[in-house]
Amino acid sequence: MAKTANLYARIEPDVKEQAERILDSLGIPASNAINMFYKQIILQRGLPFEVKLPAAMPLDMSTLTEATLDEELKKGYEDMTAGRTKPAKAVFESIRKDYGI
Repeated sequence: MAKTANLYARIEPDVKEQAERILDSLGIPASNAINMFYKQIILQRGLPFEVKLPAAMPLDMSTLTEATLDEELKKGYEDMTAGRTKPAKAVFESIRKDYGI
């Protein structure tokens, strides 16, 4: 057996549970997934994914004032009447294509 080292990390319980559920369905123990992650950090010489703030943050409806909500709804209505929309079917097909679903 190869030498091993212990790693202790604090993780939000819900995040841990969701991730482990996915790993279980893939048949990958959490320790193997963490080892793979560390190996990718070494290979990439950094995090194996992009870490940046999104260009546009999604709106949190619970934090909007009534005036801000009205502004956002007005923008959506203006987009719709100006034809700046896409059919939902086309959007979902694009998402499936991009993620290989």
